[in-house]
Amino acid sequence: MQPIPSRSRFRSSFVPLKTALVALFLTVYLASCTLVDHQPAPSYLVSSSLVAEVPVDQLAPRLAALNLPAQIPAQTFLLYNIKVYKLVYNTKAPNGQPIRASGALIVPQAPPSVGLPMISQQHGTIFTNNDAPSNYAMTSEAYVAASVFASNGYIMACPDYIGFGESGDPSNPLNLLLHTYEHREGLAQASLDMLRAAKEFIQNNSINWDTRLYLTGYSEGGYATMALYKKMQDEVPAEFNLKAVTAGAGAYDKTAFTKSLLSTPSHGIANYNRTYLWVLMTYDKLYGLNRSPGSYFVDPYLGQIVSQSLAVNLTVSFDQIFTTSFKAGVANGTDTNFLNALADNDVFDWKPLKPLQLYHGTDDPQVFFLNSQNAYMAMQARGAGSTVQLVPIPTGNHQTSLPYYILGTYTFIKANP
Repeated sequence: MQPIPSRSRFRSSFVPLKTALVALFLTVYLASCTLVDHQPAPSYLVSSSLVAEVPVDQLAPRLAALNLPAQIPAQTFLLYNIKVYKLVYNTKAPNGQPIRASGALIVPQAPPSVGLPMISQQHGTIFTNNDAPSNYAMTSEAYVAASVFASNGYIMACPDYIGFGESGDPSNPLNLLLHTYEHREGLAQASLDMLRAAKEFIQNNSINWDTRLYLTGYSEGGYATMALYKKMQDEVPAEFNLKAVTAGAGAYDKTAFTKSLLSTPSHGIANYNRTYLWVLMTYDKLYGLNRSPGSYFVDPYLGQIVSQSLAVNLTVSFDQIFTTSFKAGVANGTDTNFLNALADNDVFDWKPLKPLQLYHGTDDPQVFFLNSQNAYMAMQARGAGSTVQLVPIPTGNHQTSLPYYILGTYTFIKANP
């Protein structure tokens, strides 16, 4: 019989095994930590393609078309040829599902030594896919204003938004309900991910972006810009070197604006009414309200809307097309589901930390001045102070105020290098 080993012999034979096991555990653990800590960053850019190359001498008519209130000589404003690219990128639909979207990136052809800032320009309301920035049609904001600013030395990122461009429906280009119209999160997410894709494109192509970023937009673009700005400040404050923001004529106070439209006589302009109807139908779908048209509308407008959808021609005050019960539910607060949808898209009551200018015509019949006024007052109440400025455009309407916003944006960006 073999003698039983002493405790000391057990200990001495066990120590090397224990040491080896600990070493093995640490090796596996550290390797797993390394794998976790060095996961590749998400990739947003899917593809890019050159859409156009425009020499500087062809941009003078586009500068003149802006009809700026103070004329700027083309030879001092237009500095560089430009290249226009279509970017296709990964983003998320409002339900969280992955989706591909697109946008235009317009790059000044400046010498490599020149550092270029970037402007994210969110476009206003469009009714056809042809006007999406990445299609670069003559009627698009990208073709005119964004191209002019690019020639002045700014990389211009112009998202199409979900529902236009890559995420539209080629077989049914008039299906406007694909677009997240005036939906805070849908517009903000698509615009933010366009910036991320633009950043990847810039890095891949050795473009000298100096990291400065500005945001701007008018009408729906003003609303999208405010939504994007708030999302960036709340969720990714350090991701970009944001310097300043301008927003023009946006419907920031969805709740107050809608209550006004449902309770007071308005202009009866069919194209404006179409945009209000578009907001309502978008929220009904995205928030799962899924109400019957008869719960919203009265005849003869009910039949017209059912048969023509957003192509309907409503030339009456907007409040006249709705049922008494729907208007009462909004006014007295009992229609909580619809009011909650409106409140979820309010982007007026918060405190911006980077300089913001709000432009709005005081006589705007489409997007009422109360939107910018309410935003300014709410932001001041939260202590924004001189960080936020309201620039009323006396007697300006939705169209005549646009040149003042464009010139003001140019001046404001130059003042916040």
